[in-house]
Amino acid sequence: MSEPHREITSWLTDMDGVLVHEGRAIPGAAEFVRALRDADRPFLVLTNNSIYTARDLSARLAQSGIEVPEESIWTSALATAVFLTDQVPNGSAYAVGEAGLTTALYEAGYTLTDSDPDYVVLGETRTYSFEAITKAVRLIKGGSRFICTNPDTTGPSPEGPLPATGAVAAMITAATGREPYFVGKPNPMMFRSALNRIDAHSEATAMVGDRMDTDVVAGIEAGLYTYLVLSGSTRLEDVDKFPFRPSSVIDSVADLAGLV
Repeated sequence: MSEPHREITSWLTDMDGVLVHEGRAIPGAAEFVRALRDADRPFLVLTNNSIYTARDLSARLAQSGIEVPEESIWTSALATAVFLTDQVPNGSAYAVGEAGLTTALYEAGYTLTDSDPDYVVLGETRTYSFEAITKAVRLIKGGSRFICTNPDTTGPSPEGPLPATGAVAAMITAATGREPYFVGKPNPMMFRSALNRIDAHSEATAMVGDRMDTDVVAGIEAGLYTYLVLSGSTRLEDVDKFPFRPSSVIDSVADLAGLV
C-alpha cells in the first residue's frame, strides 16, 4: 500500500463492501471508524441507499458493532435534498421512495405533494407501486422535473439482486422521454455536498470505496485521494479494465486504521 503523497485530514467512506457486507461488519471496519473518532477526524459514511434515514443506518451499523453517529452518515437522499434546496428553496416534490427520502425532503423545507410539484423525485424502495409510477409519469409529462437519488440499477439481497432506482427510472424515461438527473454516486456532487457538510477540502480528503465505477471515479472527479478496497465488489484483476486508477489499492479498511 502506497502512502498518500499529501496529508489526509478528512475521510469519506462507502458503507456496503467497505464497512459491512450483508449486515455483518467487515474485519477491521469497527477499528477504522474508532480510530477516526479517537483522532477527531472529520468523516462521513456515504451510501447511495435512500431507503433509510441516517438514524436508521446508525442503528443498523451499531448492531454490527460499528459505532457511527447519525450526523456522520450521508445518504443520496440527504444529498438530493441539499441539491433541490439549492435549486428551488422551499419547493415542492412528488416523492416515490421510503422514509429516508421523504424525511430528508421534509426537513429541507420541501412540500410533498402530487399536485403540480416542482420535481418528481425517485428514490429506492422495496414496494414500487404501479399507481405511484403512473402518477410520476403523468406529472413529468405535465412539466415536473425528474430527479433520482441514485443511478444503481440493482441492489443486493440475500436471495440475489433486486431492481433498484436506476431500473425504475429507465421505465419512467421510456414512458416520458425525459432523462432524470441523478444526484448520488458516481455524480461528484454527492462528494462535494459531503465535503461541505464536514467543512473539508478535497486536497486533504480521502475516499474509501469498493467500486471503480462509482466510488473511485467520483472521488477522482471530486479531487480526492482514492482508496479502492478489495473487500467488496471489485477484484484486483478488474482494476486494469478501467481507463482510470485509484490512488491506492488495499485489501480492506483494516489497512487504514494506522494512517488516520
